[in-house]
Amino acid sequence: MEAKRLGSNTINNLPPSIIETILCLVPFQEAARTSILSREWKYHWTKIPKLVFIEDVVKYEYKERFSITSQAKRKLFYAINQVMSMHQGPINEFSLSTYVKGLCIEMDHIIDNLSRNNNLKKLTLDMSGYWLPESFFSLHKLTDLNLHCCRLDVQPTFTGFDRQSES
Repeated sequence: MEAKRLGSNTINNLPPSIIETILCLVPFQEAARTSILSREWKYHWTKIPKLVFIEDVVKYEYKERFSITSQAKRKLFYAINQVMSMHQGPINEFSLSTYVKGLCIEMDHIIDNLSRNNNLKKLTLDMSGYWLPESFFSLHKLTDLNLHCCRLDVQPTFTGFDRQSES
């Protein structure tokens, strides 16, 4: 009984930076589930600076993706917006893998939100055919950009992302 209580106190007394590191190493959905561990852990997941969302479309055949995506997309983007509205602190890394064809207003709002956050250093988007919004060019602190199947219309006034790296 004493060892069990000591273990519980030990995990609750970890420094916030250690807890953040641990939560960044597990899938985001699992990190959010740690909120049930204790009162002390209830909101730790809201401070994770790395947000990764991956829609599981591997199990569907290519042509079936088109018929199921609208409801699945609404749920996915609703979940992302919920997470971002509850998020506290900077978002340094954001990754999203899903199928989107052409324009996507929900994703445009997420990019807008990330550009206002102004701390994003790493962005990974795997979104077949998605047209990046103009606010994408406001992500000046990006140091790592990975776009797969996204469309980019370079603005004539765009002079590039900030090349200075912070130590």
